[in-house]
Amino acid sequence: MKYKIEKNTVQETLIIPLYARKVCSELYPALYRDETSIRLLKEIDYDFSEAEQKSRSLMQRFGALEVAMRQNDLAFEVRAYLKAHPNASVVNLGCGLDHTGRTCDNGSCRLYNLDFPDVITVRNELLPAGEREENIPCDLNDTAAWLGKIDLAHGAVFFASGVFYYFLKEQVRALVLALADACPEGALVFDAANQTAVRMIAKTWLKGAKIRDVGAYFAVSDAQKELSPWDSRLRVSSRGYMLGYNDLKDPSVSGFFRLLAKAGDHWMKMQIVKIEWGI
Repeated sequence: MKYKIEKNTVQETLIIPLYARKVCSELYPALYRDETSIRLLKEIDYDFSEAEQKSRSLMQRFGALEVAMRQNDLAFEVRAYLKAHPNASVVNLGCGLDHTGRTCDNGSCRLYNLDFPDVITVRNELLPAGEREENIPCDLNDTAAWLGKIDLAHGAVFFASGVFYYFLKEQVRALVLALADACPEGALVFDAANQTAVRMIAKTWLKGAKIRDVGAYFAVSDAQKELSPWDSRLRVSSRGYMLGYNDLKDPSVSGFFRLLAKAGDHWMKMQIVKIEWGI
């Protein structure tokens, strides 16, 4: 029996990134392949006709490429951390139905997936926790309620995909400092962009949420310069997330899309930010 998701519900928001990952897999199989998303979409009872129609447009296809690169980049950083800390915890902040943690599983790390309770309810049905894995319902901003549930004895790498755009700058700073205080040695990796890009990314969401002022929401142009002053323990670096990890010189990617990717990295500062602390 398929899991039914109704229109105009919070759970419906899980469909958009899930469907994008499916489109990524179909359009750019040499760059990205997400068999889990393809399987999950077959197990969900939902009217995908609108999503299917939108996926045919030029910008939606480029958006799918953005999703592919972002997920690949975050996975790269998680795997890099695990090479140095094989028994560390991998924590997916705002996980939705993303399974990046599992794709990075080295057989000895611990996996944690965090999101709002109603999201975790869906995840427990469609992606129940496996070995060394736990799905935790929580509000990410209430760090006191969930940080104690994470095994930090061997270090931890936290990552967030498409999450912080809708956080206030003060909320992101508070989260980072809480992680550094609780975990003696760790890293946080996430995608970010400058104010212009955030306005574009947030436009639809803000309209639905009836929020007019996007000016206070989290945006980054120069990550090292802007975020390092938060705390002397932090080591901040960043790379463009469209071309910083992959030159996109794959036959499936057109020259026009490579030009858009360059514009995204350089003009909109679409980037993967890495914040490290400890030894």
